[in-house]
Amino acid sequence: MSTTSSRTPAVSAPRPRRGAAGPSSRRRRRQGLVAWMFALPFVATFGVFMLVPLVSSFAMSFTDFTSRDVENPAAVGFVGLKQYATLFSNPQFVHSMLNTSYFVVVGIPLTMAVALVLAVALNSGIKRFRSAFRVGFYTPVVTSIVAIAVVWRFILQPDGLLNNILGVVGIQGPDWLNSTTWAMPAMILMAVWRNMGTLMIIFLAGLQNVSAEMLEAAEVDGANAWQRFTRITLPTLRPTLLLGAVLLSVGYLQFFEEPFVMTKGGPLDSTLSISFFTYNQFGFGKYGLASAASYVLFVAIALLSLVQFRALRSKD
Repeated sequence: MSTTSSRTPAVSAPRPRRGAAGPSSRRRRRQGLVAWMFALPFVATFGVFMLVPLVSSFAMSFTDFTSRDVENPAAVGFVGLKQYATLFSNPQFVHSMLNTSYFVVVGIPLTMAVALVLAVALNSGIKRFRSAFRVGFYTPVVTSIVAIAVVWRFILQPDGLLNNILGVVGIQGPDWLNSTTWAMPAMILMAVWRNMGTLMIIFLAGLQNVSAEMLEAAEVDGANAWQRFTRITLPTLRPTLLLGAVLLSVGYLQFFEEPFVMTKGGPLDSTLSISFFTYNQFGFGKYGLASAASYVLFVAIALLSLVQFRALRSKD
C-alpha cells in the first residue's frame, strides 16, 4: 500500500521593493536633517572662523606673503620651504625655541609636582576648611593676567616682597625681571603659581578613584606611606597625570602673556618665546614667516603630546 504525502508550499512574506523607504528609514532621515539643522550654526561658524583661517595660514607659510601684498594678493609668490629654512637660520627664532624648551622642561614637572602635593594634602591631610583652600588655590586660574602681572611686578622688584623675604634669611635677591639669568625662572615661578590650581582640581578628582581597600591592605602588609603612594596611588593616577601633562604642554609651549605683559621678551630676548616671536613677525608684516613659525609650534605641541601619551598611557 503506497501513501502519497502532500507538501504544503511555504508562504513567504512579500519583499519590499528596492528604493521604497519604510517609515523607520524616513524617520531616521528626518531626525538626521533636524540634527544637522541644529548643528549648522556651529559648523558654519567653525568653518568660517576656524577651518578657513587654519587652511589659509598653512598655505600662507609656503608663500612670501607680506603686508605689502594685502592690496595686491596676485603678487604673492610660492616659495616652498624657504620660510621654514629662514626660520631655522634666524638666531632669534632659535633662541626663542631654547627659551620655550627651558620654560616647558622646568615648568611642567614643577607645576605637576606642586599641584600633586596640594591635591594629596587636600584629599587626606587637610580636613578643616578644605573648600576654602580649594577656592584659594584655584583663584589665580580665573584671575586676569594683567592683574596678576601688576602684582608680580611689585613682588619681583629689587625692593619687592620676594627680595625682602630673602633678605630676612641673609640672601641678596637679584633684579629678577631685568636679569638675563633670573627673568625666565621668575616667569616659571609665576606660571607655576598661576596654573597649579587647575591641575590640583584634576588630581583631586583622580585621587577619588584610588581604592581605599588596596591602601588599607597595603598598610596592613607593612607598606609605609611612601610605598603606598608610589606603588598604588601613582599608578592609579596615570590617566590623570597624562591629562594634566598634555594640558600643561599645550599651554606652556604657547606661553605668551607672561613675557608680553612683564618683560616684552627681554632682557636681551631671555624671555622671548615662540609665540612672542610669531606675534612680532605678524606685527612686522611678515605674514608668511609668522605662519611658518606658528606651524612649527603646532608640530612641537603634537610631538610632545605624543611622547607624553607613550610615557604615561595606561599599561593595562
